[in-house]
Amino acid sequence: LSTWLALTGCDAQRIAELEEGVATEADVKARFGEPEKVWDDAAGLRVFEYNRQPNGTQNFMISIGADGKMAALRQVLNATNFAKISPGMAMADVRQMLGKPMKVTRFELKNETHHDWRWADGPNVSDRQIFTVVVDSQMRVVSTASMRDPEIDIKSP
Repeated sequence: LSTWLALTGCDAQRIAELEEGVATEADVKARFGEPEKVWDDAAGLRVFEYNRQPNGTQNFMISIGADGKMAALRQVLNATNFAKISPGMAMADVRQMLGKPMKVTRFELKNETHHDWRWADGPNVSDRQIFTVVVDSQMRVVSTASMRDPEIDIKSP
């Protein structure tokens, strides 16, 4: 819980210090550090992935324009983005949309792999969810699901 709260608070401060169209790539890196991954998108933007998994509930994608300025800052783990994921979609596209998952589990007998992201469906810790993308051996989406984060209910001794 304390890790989750610390990540949430620090990110809110960092985000408040950045303004779209004004903040530079150097400003972004000064506040968030080096990105987990850098993506080049079709619009010519470079997208920096800042992953907060496995303990956090957010993943940020920060777009940097050709002018070196921040064009957008998005928290991508949300119901709107999850709804865009459909059967047949390539896992590489899902990964680029949502960022690195908190956990990947292979089920050999079923010949499928589950990719899990922790996210929050509200402001409270009790709102934490796990979003799962199931892919086949060709790394194509078979199905998706969301459930309450089971760690919420684990009681400490």
